[in-house]
Amino acid sequence: MPTVNQLVRRGRKRATKKTKTPALLLSYNALKNRMVQGRGSPQKRGVCVQVKTTTPRKPNSALRKIARVRLTNGIEVTAYIPGEGHELQEHSVVLIRGGRVKDLPGVRYHIVRGALDASGVANRRQGRSKYGSKRAKGATIEVPTATASAEGLPPEVATEKAPEAPEAAA
Repeated sequence: MPTVNQLVRRGRKRATKKTKTPALLLSYNALKNRMVQGRGSPQKRGVCVQVKTTTPRKPNSALRKIARVRLTNGIEVTAYIPGEGHELQEHSVVLIRGGRVKDLPGVRYHIVRGALDASGVANRRQGRSKYGSKRAKGATIEVPTATASAEGLPPEVATEKAPEAPEAAA
C-alpha cells in the first residue's frame, strides 16, 4: 500500500487495455507515409490475398473457410468467411469487422457478407441480416394488427382486411 506522499509524488498509473482487434485501430497516413493510431473504425476494407480452408482446434472437426486479407492500412489479417458457400477468390475486395472465431487460433476478424465482393448467403431464411441475404419473394410474415389485438380478437381475424368506415355526407 503506497503512502500519501508516494501517491502525491508519483500518482496512480492507469492500466492499459489490450484491444482484441488491433488492425481496426490503425490507419495509414499517406502524407507522412506511416501508420497512425486513432479512435479506430468499426469496419475496414481489404483485398483477399489468399482464400483457403483450415481445420479447427481439438474437440471440433470441420473445414472452416478463411481468407488472408490485406487492409487499406497495409496490415494483413486472417478473416473468417461466415455462412454456407461463397464466391470469394484472390483479389476480391471485402469488408471486415471484428469478432473472433473461438475454434480457429489467430482468426480475430469476420468478413461482412452482402458488402462489396462478398455476396450474401443464398437460400437463407432465418438470421438473414447477419449473412446479407435478401428476403425471399414469396415469404410473407403475418403480424396481427394493433386494433385487433387490443380488442382481444384471435390472430386469424386480425390478419383479415379491416372493414372500411362509411363516408360522411358533405
